[in-house]
Amino acid sequence: MKNKKPLIQKGAEAPAQFLDRTVVTTQKLTETLPANDLVKKTGNYWHMLGPGLTTGASDDDPSGIATYSQAGAQFGYQFLWLAAWTFPLTAIVQEMCARIGLVTGQGLAANIRTHFSNRVLYICAALLFIANAVNIGANLGAMAKAAQLLNPQLGYGWLVVGFALLSMFLQIFTPYVRYARYLKWLAMVLLAYVFSALLAHLNWGDVMSHALIPELHLGRDEIILLCAILGTTISPYLFFWQTSQEVEEQILQGKTTL
Repeated sequence: MKNKKPLIQKGAEAPAQFLDRTVVTTQKLTETLPANDLVKKTGNYWHMLGPGLTTGASDDDPSGIATYSQAGAQFGYQFLWLAAWTFPLTAIVQEMCARIGLVTGQGLAANIRTHFSNRVLYICAALLFIANAVNIGANLGAMAKAAQLLNPQLGYGWLVVGFALLSMFLQIFTPYVRYARYLKWLAMVLLAYVFSALLAHLNWGDVMSHALIPELHLGRDEIILLCAILGTTISPYLFFWQTSQEVEEQILQGKTTL
């Protein structure tokens, strides 16, 4: 008799299966396009995108969106100049972590264990655990609040538990090669920011002025929000995730030795 999957496992796999069908359909549609050089180059470039794209996109997590929204609602364009400062910092960190993974063939934790004492490793692991726990809690809370905006009748606690279980089961039951492909396509959701900005009828002169000219008032609320923006933009888990993803990509390509 054929084993049946538990209902909760089916529910966890449903979004992944739907996205998988969407990706397959999109790929088939792409194959029907004229086989010219531009299409080939675009397709090759898209396939090359992997850990860097998904790690960068994951940096714009629910807790980050909530922090940026709070900054905008409370201070308007005052902190917009931080975008020009945090982007190169984030890009440099990602580049460093990617190179570590590509050169050593190990994740960041394994490299710390190799080159430093166990004491340093345990301290880094403990700090990462605390930071990740807080970050995951903030993300789950932000997702629950966002869902309540769509349906206020939904219970906040149940939403947090539901999102936690869904995320856990997707990571457990979805192989890395499929999961990474989903994340790459889901990164396209970030284009919504561009369309939102174009539809918001902003004063672009004011936007550019605040983006290029730093404006900082050293009040209590400003300092707290400044630290929150920097913390959510350059998150600790990005360092470890970027390095590990580079190693996973190399393994998928059959490169199991340096």
